[in-house]
Amino acid sequence: MDAAAASFLAHGYESTSLRRIADSVGMKAGSLYYHFSSKDELLAEILRRGIDVMNEAFDRAASAPSAHGAELVSGHVRAHLGALYENGPYTAVHVTSFRTAPDAVRNDIVILRDAYEARWTSLLRSLQADGALRVGVDINLARLALFGVMNSSVEWFDQRRGNLDDFADVITRQFWSGVAAETRS
Repeated sequence: MDAAAASFLAHGYESTSLRRIADSVGMKAGSLYYHFSSKDELLAEILRRGIDVMNEAFDRAASAPSAHGAELVSGHVRAHLGALYENGPYTAVHVTSFRTAPDAVRNDIVILRDAYEARWTSLLRSLQADGALRVGVDINLARLALFGVMNSSVEWFDQRRGNLDDFADVITRQFWSGVAAETRS
């Protein structure tokens, strides 16, 4: 599974073959069929595990005691980035290979992805209801913008040149500056 996830991440769906995966772990391609009936089934399982990691990260961030406002968003941003960067390629494959996966795989996984995104929407709506986010901010667009910067970072962010804590802080500050309710003096 790890080798397959790494191959999908590095080479994408089209360029990843069962032979390539098998060669990387020193086995015959036919042996993979003992565990998975197809490349599509293997990718779907990797994507499912990736969503599980994302949900676990979200749960950990949600359990932070007394976090609110920007601190709460920051904890969730850091958790999401941690899931992308610290848990192997299972989560990042969602960014690099999901769109090019066959329809059957996407249709199977999109339900799980939508449920994860709904958790973020709920989080942001609760902050808006509490007055921490401006009324009138389109929460769905705000979530998409936040996901855009976090997820696309797998293509360009280099952990050797910066750490995830600092990166999460930058993302949160930029996001929060655009959606936070104005403070009264």
